Amino acid sequence: MSERSRIQHCPACGSHVQYRIPPDDNRERAVCPACSRIHYENPLNVVGTLPTWNDQVLLCLRNIEPRRGFWTLPAGFMELGETTSQGALRETAEEAGAHIELGPLFSVMNVRQVGQVHLYYLAQLQDTTFDPGPETIEARLFSEADIPWDQIAFRTVRETLKRYFEDRKHGQFGLHTADIE
Repeated sequence: MSERSRIQHCPACGSHVQYRIPPDDNRERAVCPACSRIHYENPLNVVGTLPTWNDQVLLCLRNIEPRRGFWTLPAGFMELGETTSQGALRETAEEAGAHIELGPLFSVMNVRQVGQVHLYYLAQLQDTTFDPGPETIEARLFSEADIPWDQIAFRTVRETLKRYFEDRKHGQFGLHTADIE
């Protein structure tokens, strides 16, 4: 994790933290010298779906940074108080305005460099009416041959799509994991 994203001040008392290995731990943590609280920095979960309609997949053209103007699957950061599947449903509704039936978890991509884990569920579109929210310029269906591969926003999306089309050729969908470096 980069130095600028590290905790600087204790969220409990506001004192400047020190990074050290606390007793009974094996990693450097943000420790408050004033109130002795230990603050843990953990990966963020990105949750989303791979919505399909017949032989097409739904992609969203991003209206926000990073990667504004590039295509992605509907996904975003999981919120506190929701499950991964609830977050995936919410993000699909917010970004694409799509009505889906959620399927099984399809891919888990570890993006260690930015401290994230991306989880994508298979999803079946219930109709082809989309109402994208403000984070999306356009939501559109693509056949495999028409996917703008050079305009895909994130490697996790590209890898998930590649695995989906490969599984579809074999007529069986598995759970895929990868470490994105």
